[in-house]
Amino acid sequence: MAAGESKFGKLEGRYAREIFADAVDEAFEGSPKVDRRDIQALFVGQMSDYYEHQGHSGPIFAEWAGLENVPAFRLEGACASSGLALAAAIMAIGSGRFETVMVGGVEKMTHRSTADVTEILSTASDFPTEQWNGLTFPGAFALIANAHMDRYGTTEEQLARVAVKNHRCGALNPKAHMAKEVTLEQALSSRMIAYPLKLFDCSLISDGAAALILTSPEAAKKYTDTPVHIVGSGQASDTIGLWEREDLTGFLASRLAARRAYEMAGLKPRDIDVAEVHDCFTIAEIVAYEDLRLCGKGEGGRLIDEGATEIHGRIPVNTSGGLKSKGHPVGATGAGQVYEMYRQLLGEAGRMQVEGAETALCHNLGGSGATCAVHILRRGD
Repeated sequence: MAAGESKFGKLEGRYAREIFADAVDEAFEGSPKVDRRDIQALFVGQMSDYYEHQGHSGPIFAEWAGLENVPAFRLEGACASSGLALAAAIMAIGSGRFETVMVGGVEKMTHRSTADVTEILSTASDFPTEQWNGLTFPGAFALIANAHMDRYGTTEEQLARVAVKNHRCGALNPKAHMAKEVTLEQALSSRMIAYPLKLFDCSLISDGAAALILTSPEAAKKYTDTPVHIVGSGQASDTIGLWEREDLTGFLASRLAARRAYEMAGLKPRDIDVAEVHDCFTIAEIVAYEDLRLCGKGEGGRLIDEGATEIHGRIPVNTSGGLKSKGHPVGATGAGQVYEMYRQLLGEAGRMQVEGAETALCHNLGGSGATCAVHILRRGD
C-alpha cells in the first residue's frame, strides 16, 4: 500500500482533476517500484456533480492519474464516498478480479458560495422530510448534540475542547486547511450556528484529494519491504431520515461498521493505537468515541476532558487535525484519513507522530450517519 495527498484548503483556479493528480503523483513518488501500468482499476469517491457541473468523472480522474483505459468506478456515499471506494476496492482484490488498484477521493468546493455548498451538501439528507423543511446538516447535528447533552450531561465546553484539540493537531500539519490553534475561550465565544454548535464546532468547506495504491498481500512483496496492511473493513447503512431512528445519541451504522471491522481484524477497541474519526461537527467526534467503543456510552465528554485523545494521550484521535482543522473536501475525506494513518504507521507523521503506533483505525461517516465505513490498518513486518 502507498498513499498521496494534496494540500487541503482553498485551491483557487484548479479543477478537481488537477488536485487529484497532485495526490496521485505523491502516491507514486512514495512507491517508486509501482508503475502506473501496474494499476488495473481505479475506484474514486466523489460526492457531487454539482460543484463543477461535471458528471461522468471516473474516466476523467483515470486520465489525469495517467492510468490508460483501466476500469474506472466513481462511488458516492455523501461524506463517506472515498471510504466506500476503499471498501469496494478491497472486495475487488479479495475476489481475485484485480491484484493492484488505485483508490482515490476528491472534491472541489470553495469556488461556490456558502449557500450553494449548503444546498449541495443537503442533497445527502432526505428530501421530503428534511430538505423540504429546511433542515441543514448543522441543524441535524445540533439535534444530535442536544439529545446527547440532555441524556448524558455533555457540555458546550466539552464540544469546544474537541475543536481546541484538533486545531492544536492541525497546526502541526503542513497540509491542513486551517493550520492554527484556537483557545477554549475563542471556541466558546464564536458565532452561534445552530444551538449548541458554534462556528468552531463546524468543519471547513475545503478543496482536496487523496490517493491510495492498494495491492494483494502477495503482490505487496514486490513493491515494498515495509507494507501497511488493511486488516479490517466494515461498512453499514441506516435510515437516511433522523426521524426514523430510535436514538439520536449515536449512529447505528458506525457501531455496525466498527463491529464488522474489528471482527475481520480479530482485534478489540483496546488494540487501536491511533484513530482518525469523522468530526464533521465536534459532537460527531464525541459520539464516535462511543460508537467505536473507545469508551462507554455517554462517556465521550469525559474522554475529551481527561485528555485521553490528545496526541500523547491513551488513544490519540485526529492527530491530523481532523475535518475540523485539516479540512473536509467531502469526497476526499475517507481516503485522506487513510493517508494520515498510513504515515503514522510508517513513522513518517513528523510532529504529529504517535510513538510506537502499530494499529490504526479510520472512521468515515456519510450524511447524518446513514452511511459509515470503518477500516483498520496494521504495520507489516
